[in-house]
Amino acid sequence: MNYLVFPISRQKARKLMNEADVWLKYLKKYKVTSDSHHNKPLFKNVLKRQFNVDAPALAYVADITYIWTSECWLYLTVVIDLYSRKVVGWSMSSRMKGQLVVDALQMALWQRKPKDGLIMHTDRVSQYASHQYRRLLLAYRIRGSMSKKGDCRHNAVAESFFGSLKQERMQWQNDQTRSEAQQNILNYITMFYNSHRLHSYIGYQSPNQYAQNMAILQKTA
Repeated sequence: MNYLVFPISRQKARKLMNEADVWLKYLKKYKVTSDSHHNKPLFKNVLKRQFNVDAPALAYVADITYIWTSECWLYLTVVIDLYSRKVVGWSMSSRMKGQLVVDALQMALWQRKPKDGLIMHTDRVSQYASHQYRRLLLAYRIRGSMSKKGDCRHNAVAESFFGSLKQERMQWQNDQTRSEAQQNILNYITMFYNSHRLHSYIGYQSPNQYAQNMAILQKTA
C-alpha cells in the first residue's frame, strides 16, 4: 500500500486536528515504585498463590502503585480481602514512605478486626519490610508473606485491582490535582468497585453483594 506524505508545520497539523475534533492521548509517564534492593528482613512466601479462601479475614494482599497528576506523583496502597475481593483498606500520599502502608493496614484492621493468624501478603519492597510495618504485624499476630523476587504473579489480585482502577477511571482523567485524584480514587473504591463492580471469581457479584449473600447463607445453613 502506498501512502502520500505532505510535509506541514505543527501549527497546521494542530489546526486540522482541531477542525476534525481529533485529539492526542499521551502515554502516562512511567515511575518505578518497586525497591526490593534493600537489606531489611523479608518474609517467606506463606500464601503461595493460594488466592481462593473460604472465609473473610483469613488472607489479605496489599500493594503500592502510583498515579500521575498535574502536581506530580500520588502514591496509593490498598489492602484486599481475598475472600470477597473487597478493598478493606487504603492510603494515599505524595510520598512513598513506610507510613503509607501502615496507614492502609491499620484501616483494614480497625474496620474488619480479623482474628489472630491472618496472612498479610505483599511484594518485597522496602515499605513492607520496614520496622514500623513489621511491628504492626507482630502486634496483631499477623503472618507476614512476601512474593518471590521479580514475580508479579504472586500478587496478581492486587495487580489486577490497580489495572482496573487505571483503565476504568484514572486513564481518562487529565490534568487532575492530587486532591482531585484522591477523590476519584475514593469514589472508585467505595462507590463502584466494592459496591457495584462484578467479579467473575465471586459469581459475577460485587464484593459487598458477595459478602452479604454468603453471610445470609451461613445463617440459614
